[in-house]
Amino acid sequence: MRRARARTFVTVAGAVVAALAGVMPSRVHAHGMVGQRFFPATLAIDDPFVADELSLPTVSITKRHGSADEPPTLETDFSVELSKRLSPDLGISLGAAVLLLAPDRGPTIAGFDNMAIGLKYVFLKSAEHQLIVAGGVDIDVGGTGQERVGAEPFSTFTPSLFFGEGLGDLPGSLRYLQPLAVTGVLGLALPTRVATRVFNWGLTFQYNLQYLQSYVQDVGLPPPFNRMIPIVELPMQTSVEGASRTAGSVNPGIIWFGRYFQLGLEAVIPVHGNTIDLAEEPRQGSVGLLAQVHFYLDDIWPEVFTWTPFSGVLGPTQP
Repeated sequence: MRRARARTFVTVAGAVVAALAGVMPSRVHAHGMVGQRFFPATLAIDDPFVADELSLPTVSITKRHGSADEPPTLETDFSVELSKRLSPDLGISLGAAVLLLAPDRGPTIAGFDNMAIGLKYVFLKSAEHQLIVAGGVDIDVGGTGQERVGAEPFSTFTPSLFFGEGLGDLPGSLRYLQPLAVTGVLGLALPTRVATRVFNWGLTFQYNLQYLQSYVQDVGLPPPFNRMIPIVELPMQTSVEGASRTAGSVNPGIIWFGRYFQLGLEAVIPVHGNTIDLAEEPRQGSVGLLAQVHFYLDDIWPEVFTWTPFSGVLGPTQP
């Protein structure tokens, strides 16, 4: 997923959270559950779960500093992703994005990025250890986007390994670390044409305040804070051919989750102040913002959204 901003979004999101926090039920019916551990859908790194869910929209805004050939450019991305379970452990996702490039000199350019297709299978889940491991492949479908915004004419296949681990089984002496969880992804991007192969990797560190209140110690956090998860995401890319180079960002932020949806907001801080995409020439980049509204379709209307061709109606992921 891409980076983002929007002061208006932050204001509206804050108002929505404040209005809904008092009426949301105390129990969460969400897709990312392993034992007592709830994993939210993360904004920049794909989570290890399969679910019936919708990200609409994910908005990112970043400012690229100029180079010898290009003026400084404000990039705004609006994306949507729909995920669907085909069985309890197998899922597919479809994603699309519109990019707006606004250089300091010249007209704004708008267009579609390439379509994205993902397949994922969960092959290990341990409630006792709050552990989940999945494998999958993401496909960037070449030629489905528009060249004027940088969409590639060739496809890229990225086989990946996903994992999530909660620290709830730490000893009591470390109980305040028990709400912490880590998720991550490891994947190798394989283009269908001659191009630099890239190793995509990333980690998230998330501290679940509801887990703290429910399973460690009730510290008296009122709504909406008792439904928040402070998070840091580290989406990275490392080239595996020629001179090795790593690009990416550090994304500190917050996620608020309810029964039917969640709201997320993160800053996007380029590592070493450089570009966050290896496809670009190294140049200075400003701090950006990433925002998302994410819906739990399997809890909004389980009789409809959880139908699968192989297993019938699955019902809510967390009954």
